[in-house]
Amino acid sequence: MKRKIIVLLAIFFSLVISGLILIQFYWIKNAITITDQQFRFNANKALESVVLDLEEQELIDRIIDEIEPESTDSVTINIPAGSPLGNRLRGYQTDSKLAELYGLDNSDKPLVITNAGQKIYISAREISPFPEEEITEPSEQIISAGLSGRVSNKIIYVESIMEKILHNTPDIRERVDPEKINGQLRKALNNVGIHLDYEFSIRSGRLGTIWNTPGFTDKPGTNKFIIQLFPDDPVPSQNQIVLYCLHEQQYKYENIGSLALLSLVFTLLLLVLSTGTFIVIFRQKKMSEIRSDFINNMTHELKTPISTISLASQMIADKSIPEKEKNIMHLAKVISDESMRLKYQVEKVLQMAIFEKIKTKLSLSGMDIHNIISKAVDNFTLQIENRNGTIRKDLIASDPVARVDEIHFLNAISNLIDNGIKYNVNKPEIIVSTRNNKKGIIISVEDNGMGISKENIKRIFDKFYRVHSGNVHNVKGFGLGLSYVKKIMEDHNGTIKVESQLDKGSRFILFIPQNGVK
Repeated sequence: MKRKIIVLLAIFFSLVISGLILIQFYWIKNAITITDQQFRFNANKALESVVLDLEEQELIDRIIDEIEPESTDSVTINIPAGSPLGNRLRGYQTDSKLAELYGLDNSDKPLVITNAGQKIYISAREISPFPEEEITEPSEQIISAGLSGRVSNKIIYVESIMEKILHNTPDIRERVDPEKINGQLRKALNNVGIHLDYEFSIRSGRLGTIWNTPGFTDKPGTNKFIIQLFPDDPVPSQNQIVLYCLHEQQYKYENIGSLALLSLVFTLLLLVLSTGTFIVIFRQKKMSEIRSDFINNMTHELKTPISTISLASQMIADKSIPEKEKNIMHLAKVISDESMRLKYQVEKVLQMAIFEKIKTKLSLSGMDIHNIISKAVDNFTLQIENRNGTIRKDLIASDPVARVDEIHFLNAISNLIDNGIKYNVNKPEIIVSTRNNKKGIIISVEDNGMGISKENIKRIFDKFYRVHSGNVHNVKGFGLGLSYVKKIMEDHNGTIKVESQLDKGSRFILFIPQNGVK
């Protein structure tokens, strides 16, 4: 697949994923908004029910209080069943003992009986405030109740009672019981599904805050719900209940948390999987290019010694050339050298193939690192002199002994020195130095070569990777040297780092632990 097609697919897929993520966030935002609106609605509904209950209870209590228990043994009020007052009075609880005492426990009429002995009948039909007949109690009930005298049946006009109520509004402090309101609020909030803790206060426009829970605060940052107390008063007042719930935001998020979390998790998984897929595709594409480049380089590296061996063999076999002029010894040396070169290249490839599948079997023993470095430097002295360069040792480690595999460690140091010579357009200047730290030995191989860019530094230890431009390289190789060095250092529980600047050179820093542990 062409690189352009892969890029276009990646862009298209990224747009699709981005659109999906935006839709998910939009849905979550809308869900939070709807949850917030539902919470507000339920909270206001609970407050309204509390205020309505307070107002109804106060109205019933005040009607009962308007009836004079001292002057009447039995009072009957006929209230139309369909009237608002009749509907409210239906909720008033009858004292069962008094109902039994008055013989009204089996009455078909809805009624209210107070502790003072008054009765309030609610008729089943619309009636005039003046009943056609008086309602009397049986004398047996009067006797059983311990009452003396005649029971007076009086009709009290509801209009006169309501007139007194309308023109006499008590102080707010006399009208509310904070503890009772607290219980009603808890019950009302539970009924609408809000089981959060809350704080509230009771305010008066004239007196200010007249009561509040211990934890109540007026500081901003809380979502307060405010409702007017006794809204049906003839003269509207500024008496209010102010309430806010604790952990409100957490409650809202918990309501949509599971679905939102699953949605986000699956979206993120899809994003990660798609991103990972395209990363793998691009890496495979890059690896394909590197392998193709490697094959081209390997072909060149193997073809050169094969061609040289073939040419030398032809000269030896050519009968037209006199034996004295063939210089058999020289041709034999050429064949031998090129054969060794070919063997070295093949072994290098096979060695990396083995590293990929099998952990290296190291022959560890206590070795003097300075001696190994000296051998490596001596092997490159001739090449350095041919390039008019210099190679210098700065071995200052006070304790140079570490457990290493001599052959592999020598090869690792040799690879770094070889790179410093090959990748250098100037006169090579190489410095190999050592020093100790608390855990082991630090070895530095520094050169003045062409350097490595920041982009390439991240990949120089990958197998087959070489800094290149297309398929043309000034220096031929397989891109296996630094990968081999890193592998050897890791097998010794060591590390390798690189510091480099373009056109200024590179420095490779190796660390070998002296106790065998990083």
